[in-house]
Amino acid sequence: MKFQERNDSFYMSLALNEAKKAYKKNEVPVGCVIVKDNKVIAASHNKKEKKNIILAHAEILAIIKASKKLHTWRLENCILYVTLEPCAMCMAAISQSRVKKIIISSKNNKKLEEYDIIDSITKDYGILESESSQLLKTFFQSLRDK
Repeated sequence: MKFQERNDSFYMSLALNEAKKAYKKNEVPVGCVIVKDNKVIAASHNKKEKKNIILAHAEILAIIKASKKLHTWRLENCILYVTLEPCAMCMAAISQSRVKKIIISSKNNKKLEEYDIIDSITKDYGILESESSQLLKTFFQSLRDK
């Protein structure tokens, strides 16, 4: 395993921990971590239900935290780790924030290629995919069982 792959697994495990926090709060279990210079500068999870705000996705909340920490909206030298492929809204925010790379655990049913805004962002998939996918499946199964 390469050094960067070990780092990616570590940071994705932190994002997965964030997703587990969302799960415990009956939120869609998505977690996000933003890293700059091998340091976590922001972490968050979905809080849409708790806050009753449609914008309270893990990625948006993490971008807000990272921007406050760095005192800039430009996250050019940052890597964003997220447990589920971002929706169109989050992808637009990620693109606007100038994040250089996204590491995505699980693919979403929607195809990001449909969005023109992602051309400048490098994407990698599959880090801790089975863990992330299982958490999502369990969450949505529990909703159907109610």
